[in-house]
Amino acid sequence: MSSDLTFNKIAGGLLATGLAIVGLGELSNIVYKPEPMKAAGYAIAVQEASAGGGEAVDVVPDWGTVLPTANVQAGATVAEKCKSCHNLDNGGPNLTGPNLYGVLGRKPGSHPGFPYSDALRVQDFTWDPTRVDAWITNPAKTVPGTKMTFAGLANPKDRTDVIAYLMVATSR
Repeated sequence: MSSDLTFNKIAGGLLATGLAIVGLGELSNIVYKPEPMKAAGYAIAVQEASAGGGEAVDVVPDWGTVLPTANVQAGATVAEKCKSCHNLDNGGPNLTGPNLYGVLGRKPGSHPGFPYSDALRVQDFTWDPTRVDAWITNPAKTVPGTKMTFAGLANPKDRTDVIAYLMVATSR
């Protein structure tokens, strides 16, 4: 007879638990009034282009004017981001990226012992402040197909400081 009561107690407990779960679900629907979505996703506010012109054009700085005013110490601080993948020491080893000592004045993909991407190896220019500025702004946009995944430096002052640091600290 006790086994019949034990079964009834367990069955009653399970039924009461199920009733409580369903009841709380219904109660929360009454309290919070669920509203169906009008459209999938979230609306993102996009600033309209001004009627005065098209896309903003990047202006190449006058390096003869800008570089003398650059802060080399601030450039060294910002260049710490570069050092997570690149070595900046004379004769230092390649890391995830090639050694950047003496990069200004060098052709892309020319540092010995580093497996550059084909996209970078076929470039026909020399690294100068304008090219380095474009590169550290957005490497993937500057040379599509590059292996470098760095997002870039958005602040023009940071880029100028890094270029000044490269000119001083890694000159040949």
